[in-house]
Amino acid sequence: MKTPFVSEKQLEDICKEYPTPFHLYDEKGIRENARKLKQAFSWNPGFKEFFAVKATPNPTILRILKQEGCGTDCASKAELLMSEKCGFDGKDIMFSSNDTPEEEFKLAAKLGATINLDDITHIDFVKNALGSMPKRMSCRFNPGGKFAIANTIMDNPGDAKYGMTRPQMTEAYQRLKELGVEEFGMHAFLASNTVTNDYYPTLAGILFRTAVELKQETGAHITFINLSGGVGIPYTPDKEPNDILAIGEGVRKAYEEILVPAGMGDVAIYTELGRFMLAPYGHLVTRAIHEKHTHKEYIGVDACAVNLMRPAMYGAYHHITVMGKENAPADHIYDITGSLCENNDKFAIDRKLPKIDIGDLLVIHDTGAHGYSMGYNYNGKLKSAEILLRENGSTVMIRRAETPEDYFATLEEYWDVDL
Repeated sequence: MKTPFVSEKQLEDICKEYPTPFHLYDEKGIRENARKLKQAFSWNPGFKEFFAVKATPNPTILRILKQEGCGTDCASKAELLMSEKCGFDGKDIMFSSNDTPEEEFKLAAKLGATINLDDITHIDFVKNALGSMPKRMSCRFNPGGKFAIANTIMDNPGDAKYGMTRPQMTEAYQRLKELGVEEFGMHAFLASNTVTNDYYPTLAGILFRTAVELKQETGAHITFINLSGGVGIPYTPDKEPNDILAIGEGVRKAYEEILVPAGMGDVAIYTELGRFMLAPYGHLVTRAIHEKHTHKEYIGVDACAVNLMRPAMYGAYHHITVMGKENAPADHIYDITGSLCENNDKFAIDRKLPKIDIGDLLVIHDTGAHGYSMGYNYNGKLKSAEILLRENGSTVMIRRAETPEDYFATLEEYWDVDL
């Protein structure tokens, strides 16, 4: 059973001030989750969470996480600039990019961010762009093959475009040492949205053993190992959420079994979580505005895939609560649709829900990460506002909704192009 973090009365009051649709974030839940993550890895003095900005690129959210001791993980120029404007120091910024333009490497270096190289050819690319290498660098490892836990294939690193092979990691560390790099990091991402307490400990074991080998082979001083993201959330109500305290304990055991005996007990552990940090603490709030009775039963809402692309993009499940009818029987079957000229613009297909009446408020759960950030402007649709529910129960707009003026702003100088 998924329960919204707001009551029907609260939400109706909020909607009097902010028209639907909008994304609503729960400050209390975000802060509590960040503190629990920190607690889970408190055994490691150098631990730091570098929040994946791509998940929820909002300055207010970033400042909340900064207050909770987090850094940022950036993958683009805009994300680097946002981190800078939010007051993150270079040591608190990780730049993990791929197929990266020269200007972005330059900006990352200027800010003092830790550059995480995706490919061995990027070593010379960065050297030529910067003139010299930073003293601290990281390399992204891709072991290839298939990655499975509990007989379930989570992801297929061998098909992923990211990271270096095992032999390339040795070559990269040796080459970087020759170029003056003094501190080394390692990074890997092998699976997305895992709902198992075994993923991080298993990944940690792979990376820790590889780090020991690399130190022996190259003499590189490895100061941090970045477990990246991949710790997920249960989008469906039948699954149990990850236990981050158990996950942290599993990583600690691998650390003490592998790194400590190798004389690497000073290695800092980093994470780059996005979905785990934010997804459960965001709702897409929308209102039923149409119903259609044809070959199926449809409820049309005032949100669409512009506001939440995941269901349309790859059939992702997002739970839906009909506010005020939480305890009513789910005795109707609906497709919940948006207004785009695409048949995949559906938040739910054949979903059992209580009877929905025009005007009902619907909460679409788990949109706090990869919700607003994946929005776009197809059909000239405008992205919605983002609202923060403060710990004291008040609300504040942290990003206004787009306007037609915003949509046309990039065309202003080109209305009268000479044809």
